[in-house]
Amino acid sequence: MKYLFIYFIGEQEDGEQVYFSVSSDGLHWEDLNQGKPVLRSCVGEKGIRDPFVVRDPENDRFYMMATDLRIGAGKGWEEAQYRGSRNLIIWESENLADWSGPRSCTVGVPEAGCVWAPESVYDQDEKAFFVFWASMVQLVGESEPKQRIYGSYTRDFKNFTEPFIYLETGNHVIDMNIVRDQGWYYRFVKDETTKGIKADRVRKLCGESAQSIHSEILEKLLGVEGPEAYELPDGRWCLIADQFASGGGYLPLVCNELEKGDFEVLSHQEYDLGKLKKRHGCILKITNEEYLRLKNRY
Repeated sequence: MKYLFIYFIGEQEDGEQVYFSVSSDGLHWEDLNQGKPVLRSCVGEKGIRDPFVVRDPENDRFYMMATDLRIGAGKGWEEAQYRGSRNLIIWESENLADWSGPRSCTVGVPEAGCVWAPESVYDQDEKAFFVFWASMVQLVGESEPKQRIYGSYTRDFKNFTEPFIYLETGNHVIDMNIVRDQGWYYRFVKDETTKGIKADRVRKLCGESAQSIHSEILEKLLGVEGPEAYELPDGRWCLIADQFASGGGYLPLVCNELEKGDFEVLSHQEYDLGKLKKRHGCILKITNEEYLRLKNRY
């Protein structure tokens, strides 16, 4: 078991593009392509944030999607939230090294002010990919807009079902990550109002009430976003969170069982995130062959 980390690095020149790193253990990372972007967006806003990649279990194809956004262009966060792109930027690959694209796909509802941090998980019941993202929308009867998680289904990342509200709370919510473990879908989401991470789980992705997961460390961890969970080679789970408020980069936390939420923050001696300061991205488990192909190419 090896790992691929894809991410962007910030608002500087070339920062809002796609970067790659690889790891043998999920904790110590090597930046690829001499620390330069592996993929660039030449469509839409000509920049991307929050890239995410999934493996298709039906045909062993890979799909990468990202937020169509370039804050470095100078439009600012208000423009991005309330009048931003409603599109996803998408690439495809058969081997993780050669990518076709990018192409732009509209998924956001017409009222959406943005489409942020798109992610996807394969729905075992529907045999399709459930794609979800955050949009700022003011519904009928509301005095102001709110960030909610919207969802849609696809089998080819070209045709998407009508988007629907997937998750909303009394607060703004963005940056959802979903992983499957022992028949449960575990969901981690950023409470945009409190700037912390909430966790719960469901048996079915849609149409079921969630069970909250109590985690003392997550309740105390504030000023973070972009949660991403993945299983380590020893069976533990790692949750990384981007310390955006302090500019400290990603912080890894590990636990033995997701259902218990018994996360512990790793010491600096236990991980190495590489030379680049990585911003909101994702981590994909890959084979040894895929790992060597990426190392040889980049």
